[in-house]
Amino acid sequence: MIEQYTITTTPKYNFPQPTTDTPLPTRFIELSINSLRQAHNTNLQPTPQTLTPELHQECPTQLQLKRTPLPRPPSHQPTPSAAVDTSTIKIGETKTGIIIAIRGATVQQKNRRYHYTRLGPFIFHITEENKNAVYSNLERDCFHTPYTGSRQATPPLMQMPTRLASILERWMQNRLARTTNNAVLLFDGSLISGTMDTPVHRMREILTLARRNNNTVLAFSKATSLRANGYLITDLLPSGEAPYLLETTGLRFKAPMVPLGDVYVARLHKANMAFRLDIDCEVPLQSRFEAVEKLLGNDVLQNSYPETLRLAHILCTFTANEVLAMQHFITRRHGIQIVNRPDMHRLLFGPFGREGFA
Repeated sequence: MIEQYTITTTPKYNFPQPTTDTPLPTRFIELSINSLRQAHNTNLQPTPQTLTPELHQECPTQLQLKRTPLPRPPSHQPTPSAAVDTSTIKIGETKTGIIIAIRGATVQQKNRRYHYTRLGPFIFHITEENKNAVYSNLERDCFHTPYTGSRQATPPLMQMPTRLASILERWMQNRLARTTNNAVLLFDGSLISGTMDTPVHRMREILTLARRNNNTVLAFSKATSLRANGYLITDLLPSGEAPYLLETTGLRFKAPMVPLGDVYVARLHKANMAFRLDIDCEVPLQSRFEAVEKLLGNDVLQNSYPETLRLAHILCTFTANEVLAMQHFITRRHGIQIVNRPDMHRLLFGPFGREGFA
């Protein structure tokens, strides 16, 4: 006799519900699909290229760096930290535009355990015809305010990847500031506002939300153009024992740029490396230092850079295999054919073309 098991319905698993707001990612997906449909059955020249936002033009003539270190001992009071970062990459070019991908990541550290949320990749086909619609729709959906920018205010085609990534990043920063309490929030870049991708009112809203929930925003810049007496401020490190901060004074910016943070040089590890650190200028001085000390006591610092922010950067960065997967996806799903156009340098100059020296 064959034993027969009673067949029952499959139980429902009690997966934790995502804490991320889904309407905006859903809107990103809708706009992505609509833009890719416009490229159906076209050809794609693959040119993977990671795009990074340009450094702001800063006016360092009045900048002075105080050489007296402000030692910051680690505080082991349990304090969570959270970081946001986004990245974008150009996958290739079509006859009418470019195909790009955008992705963002949020990493939260609590009791030295790291959790992450990753949004994307969102793939867009951007052309001169649809760029205004894509940009204005995302602006309106992200920030729930009518987009008043004219067609001329929409960025040029080649700036669209970084500007769309900036929209996603500001939205993720807003959500993090709104939903996190008593934490250290880590942003990538500076706290300079007034630029096209960082309006003053938007950045002020994010910082106000953070302060309202007893958070302190620390913004780390991996690269800076700020100089004091002709030298990069991150190269002028005194011989004091890390961790410490160096204060800056006299920093002035040309309108319309508005600084919303005070600038420090942070050497937070014994390694001889430092970063520009912007701290929300509305936060009292003692609270700023306490936030840095809590970061030192709760997060891992490698080469003066917090692990939470490092993971956010890694999780949103595209790898070569992911680019190949996205090319395969748009080929199969949207009928976009990948072609290799002739290299004009090699065709015209043979071994003297620039590719010949590679």
